[in-house]
Amino acid sequence: MINAVLVFNNSGQPRLTKFYTQLDTSVQQRLISEIFTLVSHRPASACSFLPLPPILASTTPAPTPNQPHNDTPSLITYRHYATLYFILISTSTESPLALLDLIQVFVESLDRLFENVCELDLIFNFETLHAALGEMIVGGVVVETSLEKVVSGVRGGREGREEEGDAGDWSWGGGVGGDWKGLEMKDE
Repeated sequence: MINAVLVFNNSGQPRLTKFYTQLDTSVQQRLISEIFTLVSHRPASACSFLPLPPILASTTPAPTPNQPHNDTPSLITYRHYATLYFILISTSTESPLALLDLIQVFVESLDRLFENVCELDLIFNFETLHAALGEMIVGGVVVETSLEKVVSGVRGGREGREEEGDAGDWSWGGGVGGDWKGLEMKDE
């Protein structure tokens, strides 16, 4: 299971933080800070996997006979592209190589959606960023890894939202398969 998806710039400013497991806000902030420090100080030649910092050890319940211990977050997988770090926090049941591939598909889908994606695209088009992530991961489970399907799902959802309502109306997006649930401002 994927517990969180994080995207940072080189200065440590979060550009995306999506947690699929419930954590206190203070723990999330400390975790984000520690993970960025760990990842940003690694040399480029280092592998893209590392164990999760012990900050979560005190916040996760002890395993019970009905709940195996491998459901707790334990692995950080990341890739550094230009000025952005893409980071996944996952359980030990996820394949690290598959997670690297998932990051690659996510970045390539953003690159196709924005035509040479840059940090400003993520800042000013956060709804597209979240829509692409929503096409790939639902509730911490990977549901789509096809680059073409992710891109067409986001584009299809964007076109559907543009056809609804008048310019300047606030509306709720909804549904599955490209639409994301959130509040958006429509413009023409």
